[in-house]
Amino acid sequence: MPTKYMVTSGFLGAGKTTSMIAFANSVNKREKGHAAILANDLGASNIVDAEFTATTGITTLPISGNCICYQHENLVDKLHQLEAAGADVIFSDIPGCGIGALDHVYLELNEKEKGQFDLMPFMCVVDPERIRMVMPENADINLPDEMKFLFDAQMAEADVIVLNKIDTISKTETEARVEYIKSVYPQTPVLTMSALTGEGVDAVVDYILEHKAAAAHKEIGYGSDAFMAAENKLSWFNTRVFMEQREDKNLDFNEVITEIFEGIRQGLKKNKGNVPHLKMFAADSQEELSDFFKASLIGVDYDIEYSQKLEKKYSALSLIINARSAADSQIMAEIVNDAMDAVSLKYNLKVRTFFMETFGMMEEGKGNVGRASRYEDHDN
Repeated sequence: MPTKYMVTSGFLGAGKTTSMIAFANSVNKREKGHAAILANDLGASNIVDAEFTATTGITTLPISGNCICYQHENLVDKLHQLEAAGADVIFSDIPGCGIGALDHVYLELNEKEKGQFDLMPFMCVVDPERIRMVMPENADINLPDEMKFLFDAQMAEADVIVLNKIDTISKTETEARVEYIKSVYPQTPVLTMSALTGEGVDAVVDYILEHKAAAAHKEIGYGSDAFMAAENKLSWFNTRVFMEQREDKNLDFNEVITEIFEGIRQGLKKNKGNVPHLKMFAADSQEELSDFFKASLIGVDYDIEYSQKLEKKYSALSLIINARSAADSQIMAEIVNDAMDAVSLKYNLKVRTFFMETFGMMEEGKGNVGRASRYEDHDN
């Protein structure tokens, strides 16, 4: 039988990675197949989600560099690699600003790889806090108004919408959000769950295993002026740094990393920016991953969400930082550097940067592309 495959979309911070981990665990523990995860994000490498997923024991492959929408052959190759590792149910995501995967992934798989994959419903995971931006209350959560287009387009594209993080809101609030989603997208099934606690996860998994994707084009405004305006508001920052205590003293790096979070928060507030999703990951070793730190922030006005903290103290640690921000890419880099400088001084750390990239979503030069039309031959 063809391998089952599903794309999980959703806005930055909706909990896509946690959801895929929960889905895969549900499939594997209930022996409904062998589930694997393909972790996608923009940037060259050093992606928190791929590193974090590797700690779960779930068969995982990263696919970075660009959205899976724009690397069909690489996507298919990765899917076949996971199949070779025994997977017959595969979950992958797209970056949290992404739309268009219905056409660029599902429809292309149907056209170019006909019969090779059994496409499960195209899913949009929704965060109960962010949806307040587009509900009648029109909540101001310090994100650019242009982001509303992406939020709406992601839900409009989906075969099924899943309201995640219901553990963070009341039953009445859950019902109100579900009612709103159904009123705007009456033809789309709406399910609820908490990927973190597991509530509702099995029901969602049963639904997607029992249903197929419509795999039909939907007009969502991909490539429109509104799409371009939203993308122009976002920038990406990825880095891996090695922090070493100069006197070889063991430190509680939970405190150190938390102060980096807070330094970035204050820097963004000072520059009137925001960070729809800021993630950090550190582990005791690349091989064992037995003791690790993973936390995230979904905005300058929210508390840090800790998935796990380090149990031991260390004299040195490698840290990955991924920031998806509503701020200029160079300003974001300066804010992170300032935060690192502050902890370096306070904790007497030597900080070495092994990898760093920063780019605006629409900036020229962020990919390996040319502009031949700009070339002028002055000899003719």
